[in-house]
Amino acid sequence: MLLAVLSQKGGVGKTTVALGLVGSAQRAGLRTLVIDLDPQANATLWLAPREIPLSASDVLADGRPGIAADAIVRTGWGGEIDVIAADAALSHRNSVGTVDDAYRLRRSLDTVTHDYDLVVLDCPPSMGELTRNGLVAAQSALIVTEAGYFALRGAQQAVESAQIVSSALNPDLVTAGIVVNRLRGRSKEQDFRLKELREVYPKLLLEPPIPERAAVQRAQGAGVPIHRAGQGGRQVAERFDAVLTQTMRRSRDRDADQSVASGVG
Repeated sequence: MLLAVLSQKGGVGKTTVALGLVGSAQRAGLRTLVIDLDPQANATLWLAPREIPLSASDVLADGRPGIAADAIVRTGWGGEIDVIAADAALSHRNSVGTVDDAYRLRRSLDTVTHDYDLVVLDCPPSMGELTRNGLVAAQSALIVTEAGYFALRGAQQAVESAQIVSSALNPDLVTAGIVVNRLRGRSKEQDFRLKELREVYPKLLLEPPIPERAAVQRAQGAGVPIHRAGQGGRQVAERFDAVLTQTMRRSRDRDADQSVASGVG
């Protein structure tokens, strides 16, 4: 499964969710590739690769079929997790280009992703060319938001962006769900916003929400998965396990529906 993780607003912990799922995949024994498309490179920093011969920016600049294989490196998380790293140069590639430009990442990954059970694309928090490339390359889109004042609007914009890419550029793309991150305990405002999201997106909202815990920052600082952050990270890790299970199930259900529709099986 190729999963693009996106948001329409910064500061919602998009990369935390992306790599929380990667930690769950590692725990489940899934070989995983992370493609960091965010110029902030937070996923790259957290994964702590020892060397970066080529970056995602280099891959997009080249765009030849299969060239992404040359940029894949091992991470500090262990042999099951690889990464195509980000760097600041990616910011120069975020202006929307031609239709052909939207397929550069997809072409570069030709035959590369077959070696992995899961590919996670960490997209920047905007609908620029980098996110467009991520959505065109992906099979599923996972939207990250907070239970705040702008939560519903941001989720709506992200859902609409994924639908536009699906209808115009990548008919295989589906929205896997919406994840609410950084839930801060008892709050009437957050309860109201969470209820609002449940009413508008009863089938897309993935449960339960991800709570805010200091263990996440400790894991980031140590360059390890949340699943290795000790007892304090256990609840968060279990939530990510649940989200990954739901996301993978929806992907399998979609594949089964497509097989039936095409007469396969």
